[in-house]
Amino acid sequence: MKRILLAAWLLASGSALAAENPLVGGDAEAGQQKAAVCAACHGPNGNSNNPEWPVLAGQHARYTVDQLKAYKSGARKNAVMQGQAAGLSEQDMQDLAAYFAEQEPKPRTAREEAVAIAQPLWRAGDAERDLPACAACHGPAGIGNAGAAYPRIANQHPQYTATQLRAYRAGERGQGTSGQMMQRVATELTDEEIEALASYAAGLQPRH
Repeated sequence: MKRILLAAWLLASGSALAAENPLVGGDAEAGQQKAAVCAACHGPNGNSNNPEWPVLAGQHARYTVDQLKAYKSGARKNAVMQGQAAGLSEQDMQDLAAYFAEQEPKPRTAREEAVAIAQPLWRAGDAERDLPACAACHGPAGIGNAGAAYPRIANQHPQYTATQLRAYRAGERGQGTSGQMMQRVATELTDEEIEALASYAAGLQPRH
């Protein structure tokens, strides 16, 4: 069963999203108006300036909707986001997700010393620990998989990514099948590997 689930998880592709997002049905123009309150933490156009708060620009719409639903239901814990999501309707979530999916994330640079540690794990995983390649789900360039709701982590704040990997490792995140998979993967990662992977992913530059 473990092998079957893992095989299902090892899918990767990128997807361009239009204004009327085909995966969630949201309207980007409506989402732009609704996103004004989000800018306080996530910055203009979804590019946050605080490394503890995620970049939403370029994130796949379905993933964003799934996370907003998780916050609203309490499946994912964060006092600020649970409060923000509580008043959102399904349409609000879809519109916000469609808007942020269209925005362009700012490029970042990986630490040079992180590449030697992270690149083999990203590209090939670690067979001895039964770890799949990060690229299998998040793509060679970190763009993720829009249809499967595997998030884009290229250009994400490395501090945020590292915090999330530690949350998976500690069992603080893990809703859904993909979340459970991330828990298993993160459990095998050392602190050094987490920091290196987060930096490496931040520095990936997807082609458009």
